Amino acid sequence: MQLRFEQVPWMSSPPLVPDHSVIDLEHLRRMTTGDAALEREVLQMFKTQSADLLARLETMPADMPALAHTLKGSSRAIGAVDVSNAAQALEASLHAGSGVAAAIGGLVSAVDEANAAIEEILNGRRC
Repeated sequence: MQLRFEQVPWMSSPPLVPDHSVIDLEHLRRMTTGDAALEREVLQMFKTQSADLLARLETMPADMPALAHTLKGSSRAIGAVDVSNAAQALEASLHAGSGVAAAIGGLVSAVDEANAAIEEILNGRRC
């Protein structure tokens, strides 16, 4: 069998690190079946819910694991991966019994970043 080589036209390679956005809009659109009004509604609901959950978490209530889990699920639903990861880290810290304050700090930062991005989306500056 003889090997045959041919030149392939140049094409750009995909990025080594995928683009990262605070809110995965493609995921959000899939979850809302492309309904722009529904997207806006769930983003606004997330802003309201995340503010409430963070306020409750910062008081260190007994139901912290459930609150972190709720925030993890709602952030996954809208494509807020960093919030989901931070909520999961808080769950792990609670389970381990250490690093809870740092995990809450990371979660607060992730939620703040997500809510700023949501505000941009809702104001039509991104989407």
